[in-house]
Amino acid sequence: MSRTDKCLRPQNDEKLVFDVNSVLNERVTHYCPGCHHGIAHRLVSEVLHELGVADKTILVASVGCAAFTYDYFNVDSVEAPHGRACAVATGVRRARPDTVVFTYQGDGDMAAIGIGESLHAANRGEKITAVFINNTVYGMTGGQMAPTTLLGQKTTTSKQGRSLSNEGGPIRLAEIMAQLQGVAYSARYALDSVKHVREAKKAVRGAFDAQIAGLGFSFVELLSGCPTNWNLDPVAANKRIANDMIPVFPLGVFKDVADE
Repeated sequence: MSRTDKCLRPQNDEKLVFDVNSVLNERVTHYCPGCHHGIAHRLVSEVLHELGVADKTILVASVGCAAFTYDYFNVDSVEAPHGRACAVATGVRRARPDTVVFTYQGDGDMAAIGIGESLHAANRGEKITAVFINNTVYGMTGGQMAPTTLLGQKTTTSKQGRSLSNEGGPIRLAEIMAQLQGVAYSARYALDSVKHVREAKKAVRGAFDAQIAGLGFSFVELLSGCPTNWNLDPVAANKRIANDMIPVFPLGVFKDVADE
């Protein structure tokens, strides 16, 4: 037994109130300063740890800023081609129905190139969980306009700002998912404040609970910051989520068949 292990174990009449999250690996992050992917990783890993399902969990990572997600999670994983995470996860879950399978995808990946695979997997009620990171921009490839880019937002491919008449409005994926019969759980929360992070963790837990109960497809959208491509410092990025994103992407649970 290591000294660390001995220190973490309750002594005498002490009560254990916090234990080590063994699902999240300790490593130097490759994300930009102020990026919220790290917070999202923490929430997902804590839920898997608390549920005690890490040893039978399979992560399907996709292409984007989080392409190396598997480096951070101490679970089995597979890399999917760009936009195909829900399709790969479908095959994994059907081949291994005894496992817990989740995808981790960005807004460009899931809502653009992968919109077909995502919606059809959801509509079929595939028993997988999709964690959707919405930062309104393509992060990894240079800050291009994404399906979730806000009206008026300037990106490298919308120099004058997104226009309703030219590019259409931002896609609200949580609301779309909630309309599909095969979806058991759909929610959206934000990562800009302590209060919202706590609410987001409850939503992540709700999504995994729905999968484990065999209720169908589960989806949780997390509004996140991208200071690098927004050209903002981390504090200003948090304010942008609160002031600009949440009014367009309202927070809450849009569908939970367990409560119906």
